[in-house]
Amino acid sequence: MALQIWFPLFNHYHNHNLCNHARYGPTLMSSPRTLFSVSLPQASLSSTQQHNPDTTHYLNLNINNDTHKATQLGFLSKRRNLNLVILALFSNGFLPNMTTKPILAEELQLQRYIDPKEGFTLLRPSSWIKVDKAGATVLFEEANKGSNNVGVVVNPVRLTSLGEFGTPQFVAEKLIQAERRKESTNDAEVISVAERSGQGGSQVYEFEYKVDSTRGGMKRIFSAVFVAYKKLYLLNITHSDKPDSPLDVHTRMMLEQVLHSFDAAPQT
Repeated sequence: MALQIWFPLFNHYHNHNLCNHARYGPTLMSSPRTLFSVSLPQASLSSTQQHNPDTTHYLNLNINNDTHKATQLGFLSKRRNLNLVILALFSNGFLPNMTTKPILAEELQLQRYIDPKEGFTLLRPSSWIKVDKAGATVLFEEANKGSNNVGVVVNPVRLTSLGEFGTPQFVAEKLIQAERRKESTNDAEVISVAERSGQGGSQVYEFEYKVDSTRGGMKRIFSAVFVAYKKLYLLNITHSDKPDSPLDVHTRMMLEQVLHSFDAAPQT
């Protein structure tokens, strides 16, 4: 189970005290990337010629007409370029769909699961079956496809926050290194790393990566981790993502909602 690679990372931190967060410094954010660079024309007229008084009025009329035409052309060019930019943004998916409605958990066939004993909550696929497995606090598997699963492991730790262990990028690097060390792993690649605020302002790290394994082929894995109540909470979502049967849009949306819903349960 992929969850097994997490705890050696944190145990290594406790036993050897090698992960000094200050050593790695704050998370570096890259500058915004320029998607489009549009040069808009500007109308300008200059004249160094001398005119005699008899032609001044005629020339002024011509200059005014030329200025007006140039202004019109500049406006039309700006408008055309703006339309091209907007069209390009839409075609590349950079503008939001204003008609998109909020997705409800019911639409994705998700239901709320709360573990009051361990103190965590998440949305789970309603059709997936809860199974017992050694080492897992809770595990849900897709019917007849046990390799597609959602699992949570909870263990006590001396950490008070994830920041004491490292940045999301640092944890992602250690995570992918652990995956690559497995004998069954052909390749592993990080897709995305994120951080959000959870219950009570706690740090929640989220990871998405893919693994090519001799055990089941290509897999897409979503993970989340946070520290609360002196416990380390780990969520691991594993789903097949083979070239001949890739992860479909609906399933991906469902699994992402599960990932984002993982949090500490409010204490009463």
